[in-house]
Amino acid sequence: MEELQATETLSLEAATTALVVIDLQNGIASGGRQSAPHSAAQVIENAGRMVEAFTQKGAFVVLVRVSTLDGKDMVRAVTDSKPASVKYPEGWDTIVPELAEFANTYTLTKRQWGAFFGTDLDLQLRRRGIQTLVLCGISTSIGVDTTAREAYQHGYQQVFAEDAMTAGSREEHEYVCKTIFPRIGRIRSSEEVVSSLQ
Repeated sequence: MEELQATETLSLEAATTALVVIDLQNGIASGGRQSAPHSAAQVIENAGRMVEAFTQKGAFVVLVRVSTLDGKDMVRAVTDSKPASVKYPEGWDTIVPELAEFANTYTLTKRQWGAFFGTDLDLQLRRRGIQTLVLCGISTSIGVDTTAREAYQHGYQQVFAEDAMTAGSREEHEYVCKTIFPRIGRIRSSEEVVSSLQ
């Protein structure tokens, strides 16, 4: 992706910044799905580097997973797109082992694309005095994008770790990163996020 011009040097306070990692779980990040422009392995590696830095600084880390109890708790919209009938194998909603090994993280379960609706995410962030979110995960154009729009409407400042997210296609990823994210936050690399955390 063409680099966007950063207008300011990034500086993140560990006490008021949370890392929110979207859907890096076995059935999504380790399911062998096509992803672009970054592989799932690259996303997990870059996200893991940020999780390590955030936990070392005592910052709040939220590992978001999408799950279902019986399939009846998921959104059932009538759409033009006909999703395939999916059977969820055992462990599909388990956070990938590379991230699950970190202590002092908060695992949040959602039932739809965004991490705010129907969850206690906003409550947990506000109780900790969080003002800024760093977002990453899979998919850029679904879970990350929906959560980002919700966070924007809740009044959070946002940073998007571009190399720690990916989508079903390069076009999807680049559209969101070039068109949506610059309007609601700042786009940086995972390395910039780690080096800016104080």
